[in-house]
Amino acid sequence: MLERIHLSIIHEVEKQGSLTAAAGVLNLTQSALSHSIKKLEQQLGTDIWLREGRSLRLTQAGQYLLAVANRVLPQLDLAEERLGQFAQGKRGSLRIGMECHPCYRWLLKVVAPYLAAWPDVEVDVKQKFRFGGIGALFGYEIDLLVTPDPLFKPGLKFEPVFDYEQVLVVQKGHSLASLPYLKPQHLIHEVLISYPVEIERLDIYNQFLLPAGVTPKSHKTIETTDIMMQMVASGRGVAALPRWLVDEYAAKMNVVPVRLGVHGIAKQIYLGARETDVGIDYIRAFIELSRQSATDVAHLAGK
Repeated sequence: MLERIHLSIIHEVEKQGSLTAAAGVLNLTQSALSHSIKKLEQQLGTDIWLREGRSLRLTQAGQYLLAVANRVLPQLDLAEERLGQFAQGKRGSLRIGMECHPCYRWLLKVVAPYLAAWPDVEVDVKQKFRFGGIGALFGYEIDLLVTPDPLFKPGLKFEPVFDYEQVLVVQKGHSLASLPYLKPQHLIHEVLISYPVEIERLDIYNQFLLPAGVTPKSHKTIETTDIMMQMVASGRGVAALPRWLVDEYAAKMNVVPVRLGVHGIAKQIYLGARETDVGIDYIRAFIELSRQSATDVAHLAGK
């Protein structure tokens, strides 16, 4: 009774904003689209849309079907894609979501050998899921999520792939550069630069500054790591980044890392996947190769 075309119609009408536009996307006539939904409403015994002038408003039943469509259609698309790949003798595709700004440089170190080892796997990196990756995994928009802050939910599995230390990066001649470690009070007069992320998700705030009731002089956000490091090297602020990344920049720029607190801030990078997909050979291989990269990261950190 309920078919895929019904879900597609509801999804496209909501997305496109009108029956006419949705009909064009679905290669249907507007009358055929309307007839299909009217027949479904008769079968279900409830309205899906209510007309308000020239526009449509989803009923409670329609809102439920839209939620089903948003959840089910990506799964059906993925199933068709993978079955087509199997039929053509291809291995599959691996879509990686990034929920970690500085991790892109690390990912490059993993992707290069992975592509060489798995030539039949298509790899795509989607950075738009930096801070919405859990929903993207559940929605079958990505297959792996790179994140330092996993949310352990039923149906998902997160595996740690390497440890790192979060440090403060400062200009080489900065007054803080020679200290063995920093206290929160050291940042009271500093301009703190970070990625455009909610304060609650920044480790330097939630694990270092806020527990001590300290805030920096000011807080600026910058999208790209390169510009952020240029600002720090020019003495225009300080930033909190992974030590391995700071060490890479310190080799060519006027910056140095300083430990945050006497014991430092320990973090891990995780790879998350749907539990049903963790055993797929090419996904398992990427996770293992990522774990092997910990040796390179430790070497960069001078461990």
